[in-house]
Amino acid sequence: MTEPVSRALIAEDEPLLAAALQQDLARVWPELQVVAVVGDGRSAVRQALALRPDVLFFDIRMPGQSGIEAAAELADAWPDDLPFPALVFATAYDQYAVQAFEAQAVDYLLKPIQADRLARTVAKVQGLLAQRASAAAATGAPPAAPSAAALPSPELEATMAQLRALLGAPGVGTAPAAAPATAATRLSVIQASHGTQIHMVPVGEVVYFEAADKYVRVLTAEREYLIRTALKELIEQLDPQEFWQVHRSTLVRATAITTITRDEAGKQHLSLRGRSERLPVSRLYAHLFKAM
Repeated sequence: MTEPVSRALIAEDEPLLAAALQQDLARVWPELQVVAVVGDGRSAVRQALALRPDVLFFDIRMPGQSGIEAAAELADAWPDDLPFPALVFATAYDQYAVQAFEAQAVDYLLKPIQADRLARTVAKVQGLLAQRASAAAATGAPPAAPSAAALPSPELEATMAQLRALLGAPGVGTAPAAAPATAATRLSVIQASHGTQIHMVPVGEVVYFEAADKYVRVLTAEREYLIRTALKELIEQLDPQEFWQVHRSTLVRATAITTITRDEAGKQHLSLRGRSERLPVSRLYAHLFKAM
């Protein structure tokens, strides 16, 4: 019986490096079909959702969105009935990035990519795909389409835990992580401009923050303000016990959460004290809400 062809997507913003990786893969894994090569994280997410490859090769530093952020967004949107692709990150040598990948048991390639290292990575990925194919066959799924097998919940949880840890690790994002805010340096007032006025908004009144285009919406129980500070910068200046990230674009005051509702598709939504809207919780942060 002919083995199904594995399919891969490469996300690399340097065309020469992308072409070199594709050529190297053709030598060590000639059966692999590269279905797309993209140059930024957002394109990687769109193409991966459309093409549903078995393997992802994501560069860490790409314009607009890092490889880690793209992988997290993709994992949140990935269909529940499909196994998440085998994930390999590529990075220029960075001690902290390497330590983070090894601590989370995530495979990585150091640039410039060495042939023997790529061969070991390919063998690891092939082993994972073979395990999934065997599991699919054992459950009665068509052996010619191993990627159609449902992703086991423990595997999905492990992937989410790895990505959460990597998002918070120094050396793997779009910029080096700042030191966590101390009680003395935490933000206490938001300065939000409106026309010729600057509104001084106490952080204690904020119900949630939401990233929107080039701005961040600051929402209290009564009003809404816009600021230009990036959500990632705000996170570094706020008490993580006071404000919880529940989505890549949303930061919520924990004590403002009244109920968490799960819909028929399994998605969670938050109801907030003082606000009528419901906020979605991404799969990446669903672990925050488990009954005690």
